[in-house]
Amino acid sequence: MSEHPIAPHLQASFDRQTMMATFGATLVSAADGRAVIRAPLMPGVRQQHGAGHAALAFGIGDSAAGYAALSLLPGGREVMTAEIKINLLSPALGDWFEATGEVVKAGRRLSVVRAEVVAITGTARKTIAILQGTMVPVDPAP
Repeated sequence: MSEHPIAPHLQASFDRQTMMATFGATLVSAADGRAVIRAPLMPGVRQQHGAGHAALAFGIGDSAAGYAALSLLPGGREVMTAEIKINLLSPALGDWFEATGEVVKAGRRLSVVRAEVVAITGTARKTIAILQGTMVPVDPAP
């Protein structure tokens, strides 16, 4: 994915997500039907075995898929998840999680999306989850 500046309306939308702030997540890129979100594996997002909680993988995967869909819509629109599923593939061990979302098929009323979440330690990357779902365009909240 070539690096594009993140459109201001996409960054502003991301900045309103208090859950992403709680996770310490950043929107790395969002353009052309793809988005990347990265979050550190902080002590407050671990499960009882010390691995990252599935909620973190789900949260950044869902958001990456959503921002991928939103990157194809005109400014002034938003998206919401209609449904999304996750397959957890491996224990979430690493220093960072990175979710890459992409649009599989964009439509006027529904967009099918997917995301891959990887755990990163140094230069090693391991896929820990995949998600697939549907986003719907909505008018922004007042």
